[in-house]
Amino acid sequence: MARCVACGCCVKVCPRRAICISNGYYASVDPALCVGCGKCEKECPACIISMNARAVSEGGMA
Repeated sequence: MARCVACGCCVKVCPRRAICISNGYYASVDPALCVGCGKCEKECPACIISMNARAVSEGGMA
């Protein structure tokens, strides 16, 4: 499976600002802010984001 390349596409489309690039290496999601809209999943060029119910999952990362 591909890994996050920290491109920031998901950060730009998140309407709740629930995603940030952590340490410049990967996107991480604040589950308290994520509403599960799926915009980040659709935008991710590496196709590593998957929606699981309301939360973004990939080992705790976007």
